[in-house]
Amino acid sequence: MTEREWDKRLHVKTIGREDEANANYSPYEPTPYAVLERLAESGCVTRRHHLLDYGCGKGRVAFFMATAVGCRVTGIDHSQKLIDLAKENRRASRTGDRVTLACCLAEQYEPRDENAFFFFNPFSEKVFAGVLRRLTESWREKPRQLTLLCYYPSEAYIECLEGAPELRRLTTVDCRDLFGGKNPRERIEIYRFPGDDK
Repeated sequence: MTEREWDKRLHVKTIGREDEANANYSPYEPTPYAVLERLAESGCVTRRHHLLDYGCGKGRVAFFMATAVGCRVTGIDHSQKLIDLAKENRRASRTGDRVTLACCLAEQYEPRDENAFFFFNPFSEKVFAGVLRRLTESWREKPRQLTLLCYYPSEAYIECLEGAPELRRLTTVDCRDLFGGKNPRERIEIYRFPGDDK
């Protein structure tokens, strides 16, 4: 399906780039639906997960994953304008009852019961490092399995992930074939904080 067809099926409006950004936060650019389909098919996110989408924008990841795998999703974004648009989508979506939205800075968000975390380069390496510190603290306070999903990761993001001693690289979801097969960044790198929960 095309991007427009997916938006129509989900009863949302997520197409289009929004250039509201600053030195630490990237402009809104939605994750391609083809990538989200690949993620859903991978089995790395299931109904048992509570997914946190950092830099959720208009909510595409949230509404797709809530529909495709039945998980709960929390979306956060630094932009009140984007959160307002995501809330309009939540009202129209059939899975809006599984989606929570909040306007806040990523590095200030206190993880609660979320156990999976999605990133599409939403902010600078400095902010990402701060988010990783918060996730590590949350895991140390309450040990449990936490899964990090990084689409189109930058070298700086990978360095941060590899530099976190508690994290283990789990797998890669290859997405190169979706976009001509040449760009090595077209992938989802999956890391995990270990835990006893299945």
